[in-house]
Amino acid sequence: MLDTVKGFLHNLSLFGELSDSDLDKLIDMAEEVVLEQDDVLMEEGDPGDAMYVVLDGNFEISKRSGNQDVVLAMRGTGEVLGEMALIEDLPRSATVKAARKSTILKITKAVFQTLIGSSSSAALSILHTMSARVRNTESMLRQNEKMASLGTLAAGLAHELNNPAAAARRAVDQLKGCLAAWQRARTELSVQNLNREQLDLIAGLSERIASPLPAVREDDPLERSDREAELQTWLEEIGVEEAWDLAPNLLSRGWGLDDLGELAQHFLPSQVPVVIRWLSIGSTVNGLLGDASVSLERISGIVRAVKDYSYLDQAPIQDVNVHEGLENTLVILAHKAKSGVRIRREFAGDLPKIEAYASELNQVWTNIIDNAIDAMNGEGEIRLKTSRHDDEILVEICDTGPGMPPEVQRRIFEPFFTTKPPGVGTGLGLHISYNIVAQRHGGRIDVDSSPDGTCFKVFLPVQLGRG
Repeated sequence: MLDTVKGFLHNLSLFGELSDSDLDKLIDMAEEVVLEQDDVLMEEGDPGDAMYVVLDGNFEISKRSGNQDVVLAMRGTGEVLGEMALIEDLPRSATVKAARKSTILKITKAVFQTLIGSSSSAALSILHTMSARVRNTESMLRQNEKMASLGTLAAGLAHELNNPAAAARRAVDQLKGCLAAWQRARTELSVQNLNREQLDLIAGLSERIASPLPAVREDDPLERSDREAELQTWLEEIGVEEAWDLAPNLLSRGWGLDDLGELAQHFLPSQVPVVIRWLSIGSTVNGLLGDASVSLERISGIVRAVKDYSYLDQAPIQDVNVHEGLENTLVILAHKAKSGVRIRREFAGDLPKIEAYASELNQVWTNIIDNAIDAMNGEGEIRLKTSRHDDEILVEICDTGPGMPPEVQRRIFEPFFTTKPPGVGTGLGLHISYNIVAQRHGGRIDVDSSPDGTCFKVFLPVQLGRG
């Protein structure tokens, strides 16, 4: 059995350069273990206290991302498992379970250290293996995070679009009945034998009710109720039907008792109810058209912000207005920030456009602002500040959350490091942001954190280096 395992290990690149005596020592210190199908070899988050060589079998490697398990790879006979966590003395970054009955060689930390000490070629081979695993795992999780972010983005946009869409639909539904009523009111008005002065007055009123609604003072509920009751009484006294319905509508559209009293002086008593009814219904129709227009403009603004955010159909490198990127990001995250998050802007008036990978830069703003909202549990203030420093610009994104302890602050840009519960975060958001800023743009990210809050400082060059 010894010769069989020895010959097996000797054919592996990881151990091929070990001497016969070193291989004998390794086999003597290692432990052979048999696992049945679906047995878990290591669990994500467990201590990295050993590595394993697959003597025979297959193993599935998966990682929790969001609410699903992402299969990263399958490892079979002759491959090594668990060396990354063992080398870095970190918890397991993934879960490994047997895909069928399998036999492994367990190499503990003490045995591994003896192995490294006896063979430099083994150490180099392990470093190569670890580097390849990091690239493969990060690539798969990066793609999965993009899909998860897309799902979150879609859910947020659906929420943001639903409110103005529902408002526009309500306005259109009400218009269906109002238009017929307004046509009847106009017909009734047309048979009142109005003189030239009265017709000119009606023309002026038509222009006024078609104009945007002026700001109406905000009354307290009791005061407003008194004004409605006073107007309703006056309308009833001059013979206006359904005065209880028209009074609140007229007030909400900016027509008070004084305005209507002055208007009534220009018409005969028999004409006044007809004019006021036409005025009330016409104001409602135009008001509903305005409400629908505002809602549709809001939808258009959201769609425009998403297009600008993603830089669809544009070259990767753009002359970027950083302020617009930050504002578009706030639109994207509005569904998370609206509950209790205040946004304070301190934007520099002289900030130049910068040369940048535009959509990637918006990923940076999204990751940092999203983390800030989460850190504050949806309650607090985010300060966005920009400034220029010679050939660089500085973007500061600060929150009023509880801050990060020093040991967390030191590791926040590490791949797979996260303080969120398993399945909530992949630990790649800030790592990706760091790479976008540092590697893609030649900038840097600094972090200051205290119990009073956290501030990310992103330095970016105005012009990308082409060398």
